[in-house]
Amino acid sequence: MTDSSLSVALSELTEAQSVAVAWRDGPMFVLAGPGSGKTRVLTTRVAKLLADTPDRSFRVLALTFTNKAADEMSARVTALVPEQERRALIGTFHSFCMQMLQQHGSHIGINPDFAIYSLDVDRQEILRDAIKQAGLSQDDVRLLSTIDKLKSQLIQPAGSARYFRDPSDGSRVEQVYAAYEAALTQANALDFGSLIAQAHRLVTAFPGIAGRYRKTYAYWMFDEFQDTTDGQYRLIRALAGEDFRNVFAVADDDQIIYQWNGASYQQIQRFRADFSPQELQLPTNYRCPPAIVSVANRLVVHNLQRTTAKQPLEAGKTSLKYPDEQHICVLRYSTDDVEAASIAEGIAKIDRAQWGEVAVLARTRYMLEKLQSALTQKQVNAVISQRRDDFRSPQFLWLAAVLRQGLRPLDRRALEILTGAFNRWFGTDARVDLIVTATELTERSLLDEWAVAVKAGLGDDVNGNALVDLAATFAKEPARFRQFVDAVLAMIPAQDDEASDIAEDRAAWSDLVRSIGKTIGRDAPLEQFLQELAIRSKEAPVGSNTVTLMTIHGAKGKEFDHVYVVGLAEDILPSFQSLKAGENSAEMEEERRNCFVAITRAREWLCLSYADNYRGWNKQPSRFLLEMGFSLPDQPSQ
Repeated sequence: MTDSSLSVALSELTEAQSVAVAWRDGPMFVLAGPGSGKTRVLTTRVAKLLADTPDRSFRVLALTFTNKAADEMSARVTALVPEQERRALIGTFHSFCMQMLQQHGSHIGINPDFAIYSLDVDRQEILRDAIKQAGLSQDDVRLLSTIDKLKSQLIQPAGSARYFRDPSDGSRVEQVYAAYEAALTQANALDFGSLIAQAHRLVTAFPGIAGRYRKTYAYWMFDEFQDTTDGQYRLIRALAGEDFRNVFAVADDDQIIYQWNGASYQQIQRFRADFSPQELQLPTNYRCPPAIVSVANRLVVHNLQRTTAKQPLEAGKTSLKYPDEQHICVLRYSTDDVEAASIAEGIAKIDRAQWGEVAVLARTRYMLEKLQSALTQKQVNAVISQRRDDFRSPQFLWLAAVLRQGLRPLDRRALEILTGAFNRWFGTDARVDLIVTATELTERSLLDEWAVAVKAGLGDDVNGNALVDLAATFAKEPARFRQFVDAVLAMIPAQDDEASDIAEDRAAWSDLVRSIGKTIGRDAPLEQFLQELAIRSKEAPVGSNTVTLMTIHGAKGKEFDHVYVVGLAEDILPSFQSLKAGENSAEMEEERRNCFVAITRAREWLCLSYADNYRGWNKQPSRFLLEMGFSLPDQPSQ
């Protein structure tokens, strides 16, 4: 695309969208409802800022919450202003902090080639070792979740005891926390929560670094601002200082569904108080048919924690696939088994070519597993789509672990993973403890000693021996890791079954390499590639003829032609915890927002279902069905 592409994009904006895109200096807060074109607004604004200043050197910062959203935004900006896209940094909060620590972390003792431990099993292992070395109780491994909570609040180990009512509990946590952080430092590693916490520590300890970011990035934009945690918001404030005001935040207070992870309406209120922004609303929904927009409005007005002057959603979709009265159906079933079987039967009648535009959403994974089983019986391809922090097949677990071992020859955890994965792959029985002992005697590297150990058990296996030789060669020249990866991929067996672990991991690997290459360049060194790999989901892209099963939390930001929302019963949606908290509780309001998010994923057709009995327990229909104004069926469907 060329400049004319940007001109076309600008001409297609609505009046309200044009105001947002044209906004230049000063703080702006945009309340953007579902389907209102907020991604178009953000990307077109980035493109316009760059196109209007071709001779300027400043950059634009745009942060969101998922790598897929960041990739989509980046692709749109590149299409609009390909000659200027290098001046835009578009990513997630965690990737931004990772880059900040790569460049400036040495000021607080963080080496730029740090590893990132994103897996709980890795973190638990390093905590066990830290506890053992510090002479603490092995039972204290359970305090890892407490450490995570402290990090999310940007609390460092020193002095963390004072945040506990019981001095003895606080003292114990502080000792364990300090030992854990010392072990991470010794391993030249950070965990996922450290990225935000250490970035905040960096810019507060060295305000000049924050000043450099303000000078380099003249305009900041934040997508899904309602999902920011307290720590993320405090990082923004620390970076902005007292004078920087070119902050553009897009949010929807009716889509705050991550309170359990620290998201809160308070962040929106703090932004208003701290920045005094101009405010603009984008209430027009171009995604959903008018019938769905109407019930969404009726539902969400029951919440109190939302902007008082917020306008109701307006229906902007003009091309409708079905008559008005056919956009929503409400179904009642006798049991959860009957519900799952009947929904699966209905999906099976949809043209196979359209399965990729069908989603089933539920409050819990239990319902999705039941649906997946029912769909399998109907020979309908369906996957439960959720974040994966690691690969599943031994082939790709081994590949990633060898890369990690090659970069960090003393990484025992990487050795454990690659040894276990290779044993599963080829039926060998190499033992990590014997390999480690042998290295102490021979002074060979862990990877070289592993190669000796497994070759003894491989015999004449040509592929196995070839892979071991490849790994040994790579260890001597880790900078040539791309050649090693290509050679290994050529030796990993192909799988006809798209749902196999190998096929899914291969698809995920290809998607990751493409995405990482766009972010850091195709010639980036191994340490940066592994850092990016660590913070990204290893989930395979969903196939075009495959039904997507998702929790409501996972469906945020997605949209589908046909959406089924199952389990609309009391104790499920809303949850038992919200019922216990009470009708006017924050928990109940979040459950209502969950329902709001779920129904507004639908582009053409929405089916809401519930059963009279779940897991052998009688349930009442969800109050949200009544709040939306539906007349419920007198009898269950058969």
